Amino acid sequence: MRTFRQPFKQLLTFFLLSVIFSGYNPAFAETAETRDSDKHHAQNSADWPGVYYGFIPCNDCKGIKSTLALNNNNSYILITQYVGKSEREIVEKGRFTSGNQVNTIVLTSRKTSTTRQYLIGENRLIQLDDKGNRISGKLADRYILRRKSMTEPAIHSSH
Repeated sequence: MRTFRQPFKQLLTFFLLSVIFSGYNPAFAETAETRDSDKHHAQNSADWPGVYYGFIPCNDCKGIKSTLALNNNNSYILITQYVGKSEREIVEKGRFTSGNQVNTIVLTSRKTSTTRQYLIGENRLIQLDDKGNRISGKLADRYILRRKSMTEPAIHSSH
């Protein structure tokens, strides 16, 4: 029963937080200058808000189970678990901004100066290294978080 409760609890938490944060939509004045200069930044993409899941490689465990919620107000919540090492979930909250490169975002933790960079793709985020480059090697394809639609219909049982 525990294996069912944990993912359900995690999904419910993200759903509730996404609903709360999506209702907060501050208004900003926009000029032609800011509109043109920001034309190609990641946050102008309609694909970036949402909840992303992945299983990232780990040196001393089976992998890092990661769930990342990006909210419309540029806040995020990242939940990670080091599978095979600990059942403890680590929750990180913070803000994100456009990166220096086109279609990238930088996550900055609220409690530490730790940053993470991601390349935004269609319904996915690709984790970048500390210098903002794509990770290469045979495990490169495992540094991807895939977006889960919150509007997908639930599968109903006939029981």
